[in-house]
Amino acid sequence: MAEDLVVICLCAEWCSSCREYRARFDLARSRLPHARFIWVDIEDEADLVHPVEVENFPSVLVTVGSETRFFGPLTPQPETLERLLRAVDGMPAIADREIARLAQRIMDLRRWR
Repeated sequence: MAEDLVVICLCAEWCSSCREYRARFDLARSRLPHARFIWVDIEDEADLVHPVEVENFPSVLVTVGSETRFFGPLTPQPETLERLLRAVDGMPAIADREIARLAQRIMDLRRWR
């Protein structure tokens, strides 16, 4: 698995699935200490997330180095996220510039370091 892996979960506090998923996301974080895990509440950070639409929860954005490799909703089981992260090295980069810009904006903010 890539050493420069960043996993961003885009959720909302009002969403019960997101609240339940938070513990699973944190479990994946504890199992992959070399990766950077960031939780973003899309309601609190609406200006940061705009213009990207997050319609399904939980949605995850994964980068390896400067490449965005995955963006989309996941079923809220820890095994699903961990399986995705094991496969991310073999995934092609996503060509969507808005998604790549979103990932960069999030990673540039000091509060998540």
